Amino acid sequence: MEAVLFDFHGTLAQVEDPIGWVRAAAADRGVELDRARATALADRLVTAGRPGGPLPRRVPPHLAEVWADRDLYEHAHRAAYTGLLETVPAGIDGLADALYDRLLDPAGWLPYADVEPTLRRLRTAGVPIALVSNIGFDVRPLFAAWGLADLIDEYVLSYEVGRCKPDPAIFLAACGRLGVDPEHTLMVGDTPADAGAVAAGCSVLVLPPAPPGAPNNLTAVLDLARR
Repeated sequence: MEAVLFDFHGTLAQVEDPIGWVRAAAADRGVELDRARATALADRLVTAGRPGGPLPRRVPPHLAEVWADRDLYEHAHRAAYTGLLETVPAGIDGLADALYDRLLDPAGWLPYADVEPTLRRLRTAGVPIALVSNIGFDVRPLFAAWGLADLIDEYVLSYEVGRCKPDPAIFLAACGRLGVDPEHTLMVGDTPADAGAVAAGCSVLVLPPAPPGAPNNLTAVLDLARR
């Protein structure tokens, strides 16, 4: 194995607890929510479509176009998710934008516990690393805030390259940037879209996402590297 490609959400980091997400966003708008109200509101917002959360059960027709383009354009990503969040009456002015902005804040995410040691051991072994993500915003500031920026060689983000997983082109772009052969590259992710790297010639390791802040079994990558 000459290089490793990592997915972001669900593989290296997870969004914060929904209740904490809602309370932090409301506080940003000058409103303090008690836990009961925050819990009820969080349930409805997650169902409507939380950025970084499960896919919404329904996308209103007026949001269909930006939803389809959410991982290809920054403006579409924000418009899609703030539009979904605005379908939930909360009685707090500007809450949808404040909720979305938590996605851009390093405090709104929790890296998995074994991310840093795994990345550092790969770095020590001289294995180049790329982050490959279907995403509509820049994650580089998050890694900088977490002190991990020096451990990622390339960021291959769908909205920057114009391709989304499972399209083989996004994985080939990552391999090209690292200067490695796909046949000697491992893609690590948590969804069938990540397994699309097989069509590009890569090996794939799919790990089920762990709870926020817990270990995510990333040491399996090191076992593969030793082989």
